[in-house]
Amino acid sequence: MRGADFLQLDPAQAGRGNLTAWLAEAVRDAVSDGRLAPGDRLPATRVLAGQLGCSRGVVVDAYRRLTDEGLLSGRHGGGTTVRAAWAPAQAPPSAPRERPDAGARQAAASGLAGVLPDLTAAPARDADADLIDLSPGLPDLSAFPRAAWARAERSALAGLASSELGYGDPRGLPALREALAGWLARTRGIRAHPDDILVVNGVSQGLVLLARALGAQGIRRIGFEDPGSYGAREHLRRWELEPVPVPVDGAGLDVAALGRTGVDAVLVTPAHQFPTGVVLAPDRRRELVAWAGAAPRSDPGRRPGRLVIEDDYDAEHRYDRPPVPALRALAPDHVVHLGSVSKSLAPAIRLGWLLAPAALQAELVEARYWTDLASPALPQLALAHFITTGGFERHLRQVRRRHRARRDALLAALAAHLPDGTAHGVAAGLHLLVTVPGTDDAAVARRAGQAGVRVQPLSAHRLGDGPSGLVIGYAANTPDRLHEAVRRIAQSITSDR
Repeated sequence: MRGADFLQLDPAQAGRGNLTAWLAEAVRDAVSDGRLAPGDRLPATRVLAGQLGCSRGVVVDAYRRLTDEGLLSGRHGGGTTVRAAWAPAQAPPSAPRERPDAGARQAAASGLAGVLPDLTAAPARDADADLIDLSPGLPDLSAFPRAAWARAERSALAGLASSELGYGDPRGLPALREALAGWLARTRGIRAHPDDILVVNGVSQGLVLLARALGAQGIRRIGFEDPGSYGAREHLRRWELEPVPVPVDGAGLDVAALGRTGVDAVLVTPAHQFPTGVVLAPDRRRELVAWAGAAPRSDPGRRPGRLVIEDDYDAEHRYDRPPVPALRALAPDHVVHLGSVSKSLAPAIRLGWLLAPAALQAELVEARYWTDLASPALPQLALAHFITTGGFERHLRQVRRRHRARRDALLAALAAHLPDGTAHGVAAGLHLLVTVPGTDDAAVARRAGQAGVRVQPLSAHRLGDGPSGLVIGYAANTPDRLHEAVRRIAQSITSDR
């Protein structure tokens, strides 16, 4: 792990022999600009030193400097917290609206990045127990922190007033929005007031709301990464947006090609592109922000610019590369940020967040109300408690170790059984893309399905031409099952040739 999610710290950015000063300055800047607020807890010195690959003394000295300056406070056994005061500017009050006089209807939800119907077109050879499911986007559900989550729920119930058992704020409960504001500032570099955050039932619902908002502005076409998630592509189509393919290469989305499409909105996965696993390069980030700031061709007078929808897919799961900040941190007036706990905790929690430019916020809240009134209160309060007490960060550290071990097991199995294959997206995420020259990936996936392995062909996630490959999820299976799955896939490839 070369770097920490905390403030997106990358030790490669430090001057030679000046790691303590660099770390102290990074924390000082975060306190100054509001990414760290009073009471926020800093990582334990031993944990942060391990993530940065330095001695514990470096972190201890940096914390001590900031404590002497009055920015931090610490006590034995109590951890180190932010002491300095900083108050975010209050969000402007929303225009008054008439309260809807009827109930809401439930929005349909289908899969997003990495989630799609079974593409093997063949049943497992025996019972489901023999099926090895390598579908991408499936987290290790056995790692769900049951005991810690139960404590968070008990704490939420203990402090819950009877009045809070009503429908609640369609934006989400203040406790969760405040917790998310701090979490996103510390780990994704996003500075936002809690009122800027809209709690949604996962990224899928966020896309539903955005599709409605774009349709109301007359936008019917949206740029889409190619290759890109089949599930997300079909999800957009169900809500009457036509995905326009934009090529992806080793640096991420081709922004020059995006400019030639004539679209005014684009959906991207910049932190870990699905399915290739590439990170959107710094120059492409700058180009994309510049594209978003330009006036739309279709209506230069009505909208302030184009819209980038950032699906923060797999941002929490990285193993061999430094963290990258969210696009939203660069251009909050033009970027919608979407995230959820579906991959970091479990899809069953059904909680996510949406941060939109100010011009869209009131419209999205209105649509949120008419969709299903609000998200359930108890899971929101439990997640808020889980974040603010440090339980979420501890859980992420634990599952990263487990996921990394499973990724290494998959790589070892590929080296043993598929030496001709090339693995992509190794440094992060919950899946690998494996390209195998001279194969028909759809045929291989069908044969693998007959052998009891569910795996997705790259061609299912692509609209244009490209290489043959398999998208292999590894988080939900033990090393021995991953080894057996790759052995069966290799046999399927042999029979395909």
